[in-house]
Amino acid sequence: MPTKTQVTAAINAIFALSEAIREAKSIPSGHLYAVVMNHMDHHTYESFIDRLVGADLVSRKGDVLVWVGPEIES
Repeated sequence: MPTKTQVTAAINAIFALSEAIREAKSIPSGHLYAVVMNHMDHHTYESFIDRLVGADLVSRKGDVLVWVGPEIES
């Protein structure tokens, strides 16, 4: 069972990925992974992206990740 610290780290990582995609509007998945590869392995990255896709916040168009979630007003 993961610790509270591990769960918090995972939530923060998923949030950071979602924010990067939202701000970019669309981004090649390989480019995004290149930015975070020093912080997580590819399997973990794909798992987090799958969760964002499953939550209907991100869609995949080939290798490109596209933000489809709500826009946040400033």
